[in-house]
Amino acid sequence: MSTTTRDLSADVTRRARKSAALPVFPWDTLAEVTATARAHPDGIVDLSVGTPVDPVAPVIRDALAAAGSVPGYPTTHGTPALRGSAVAALARRYGITGLDPAAVLPAIGTKELIAWLPTLLGLGAGDTVVVPELAYPTYEVGGLLAGATVVRADSLTQLGPAAPALLFLNSPSNPTGKVLGVEHLRKVVGWARDRGVLVASDECYLGLGWDATPLSVLHPDVCDGDHTNLLALHSLSKTSSLAGYRAGFVAGDPAVVAELLAVRKHAGMMMPGPVQAAMVAALDDDEHEREQRRRYAERRAALLPALLAAGFTVDHSEAGLYLWATRGEPGRDTLAWLAQRGILAAPGEFYGPRGHSHVRIALTATDERIAAAVARLAV
Repeated sequence: MSTTTRDLSADVTRRARKSAALPVFPWDTLAEVTATARAHPDGIVDLSVGTPVDPVAPVIRDALAAAGSVPGYPTTHGTPALRGSAVAALARRYGITGLDPAAVLPAIGTKELIAWLPTLLGLGAGDTVVVPELAYPTYEVGGLLAGATVVRADSLTQLGPAAPALLFLNSPSNPTGKVLGVEHLRKVVGWARDRGVLVASDECYLGLGWDATPLSVLHPDVCDGDHTNLLALHSLSKTSSLAGYRAGFVAGDPAVVAELLAVRKHAGMMMPGPVQAAMVAALDDDEHEREQRRRYAERRAALLPALLAAGFTVDHSEAGLYLWATRGEPGRDTLAWLAQRGILAAPGEFYGPRGHSHVRIALTATDERIAAAVARLAV
């Protein structure tokens, strides 16, 4: 074997090992139940993913189009208008005060930010990233991409004396819809400060509280107005149906945001200018956000009692876009039961071992498809 061939073979082996460290992409395992659900005479009701189905508000589309002729590069830090609108919206909608506009940084979708956050922070071998026991899979993926050790824990006592480098919070939770109370959040913030741990709070569902009122980690009742070592990750995918725009941002500790900005400048991680303009429109307009919330509330009001009547138990689910449901059996068996009725959900095991007997059922389907699911559950 030539030296060149050996080098190429070694490169392939290294890449294969790195890929093997990542879990299988979860939705690739749903082919069989998806095919069963699609075979239903009235078509599939896909409640497996949180993909928005409602049209983008005209005020946002108009802003996107109006900025479409600007020829220059956008800035990584985002326009002053965008950062100012984010600060104003966080204060107006969620009671977050004292936030410096310089401590806001747009991201090309919050998933991208979560996946690369440990790497952007310079974490790697020897560092620990803590994620919830039931969690959005990308938290774990981000730690693995950086080469860090990932630990699942909901209780601070599980972590022992060691201080992790980064701790992810998620309230309201994906997948469970659980809301962490103010005392719990205060305890986490105090514990992290005592140990110099960075807290990254994924708050994509913050505006979708139903039976509880979620609070941001940046809320003064949680952090006493001190944002040191705190990051809040926000997305417009859910509240404004902007999943296709890839519109998210991070806010919090000015020093940490400045560090992220410096690295993202080098990497060319720039949000397109028209999307920034659309975000300004979305953040400045509360009416479309209230209307979208109303749609999800009505879908939840239809689907939740239908699941209960069909013998499901729904745990937590006091906020967010999902119902965390179980029939007291392995989640894959429940998936098959639903698929026979043309309904596709996500197995709870996607989100951690503790989810093996649950399924996650999304509210993100049209009114007509939600009504079809309700009718099928009654049969």
